[in-house]
Amino acid sequence: MTATALILSAAIPPAVAAPTHLDPLQLFLDAGIVVKLVMAGLLLASIWVWAIIVSFSMKVGRLDSKNRHFEKSFWRSDNPDALIANREGNLPSRSVAEAGLAEWRASTEKGVRDREGTRARMTQAMDAAVTAESDKLAAQLNFLATVGSVAPFVGLFGTVWGIMESFFQIGAQSNTSLAVVAPGISEALFATAIGLFAAIPAVIAYNRFSHRVGVYETRLYRFADRLHASLSRELEAM
Repeated sequence: MTATALILSAAIPPAVAAPTHLDPLQLFLDAGIVVKLVMAGLLLASIWVWAIIVSFSMKVGRLDSKNRHFEKSFWRSDNPDALIANREGNLPSRSVAEAGLAEWRASTEKGVRDREGTRARMTQAMDAAVTAESDKLAAQLNFLATVGSVAPFVGLFGTVWGIMESFFQIGAQSNTSLAVVAPGISEALFATAIGLFAAIPAVIAYNRFSHRVGVYETRLYRFADRLHASLSRELEAM
């Protein structure tokens, strides 16, 4: 090999091996600051979504078991007031029973003057307790709904911004080669992928948990109706 050929071969940089697979971490590290912020926010939202999914599932499971036990004990007890007073923890069924019995005592301690009015007040008191307990249980679901509806658009914003940066590089380098814009477009599309990764579980969990809250609320209403019927029979005997 001549000296000129050696010099030319030294001046030409060795070819860099093309990547054989997508590296999510590298896509994140190579992205611009705006796209990085979008990705980081979506990843944090996704982590929080999964934390809510796990905690809500465990919470509903515990409440369901404790409520079933309380209701069985309540209907078997000869002294419901003592059972409620001795029961620790804020159980939804306990709150409903406490509201109904409190209204019963307030309306009958000085004698019964208006049976229909007493029944109506007991219904309102227990319905309010059921609504409050259902709202308390469903409070965390608002975040799931928000992430499910907003995350894809946030990811799309990151994608649009990344593509804008890629086209800016085309103009700055006066080079329309795909090798110039492909990395930036890949990083930009990765933002949309993360948005969908956060949104899809959030939507599925929101629909599933909303159904469970509805079932739970129905069970509380059935418990309230049964208690109302029991107290109404006592009211008629007075």
